[in-house]
Amino acid sequence: MLTIEGTYKDGRVILTETPIEVGESKVLVTFLQTKKIILKERGINKIQAAELRAKLSTMAEDWNRPEMNVYDVDFSLSETVKDFENE
Repeated sequence: MLTIEGTYKDGRVILTETPIEVGESKVLVTFLQTKKIILKERGINKIQAAELRAKLSTMAEDWNRPEMNVYDVDFSLSETVKDFENE
């Protein structure tokens, strides 16, 4: 299985890179939510958020590496993926 990031716009998915050595293939497209984070709903204020951001910034370089995208998988879909692979 290969994961490539992309953007959906005007009825098309635009990939950030071209998959290498992949012919015709079934794909799954997952639409990620992009919404504003409301701090109050998270139980923190702006000062606490800034402090948290500062503490986590030491991990930013590792966190933002492309291979870390594997941890963005929504495991609630795992049964769906298994069913798809068994087709």
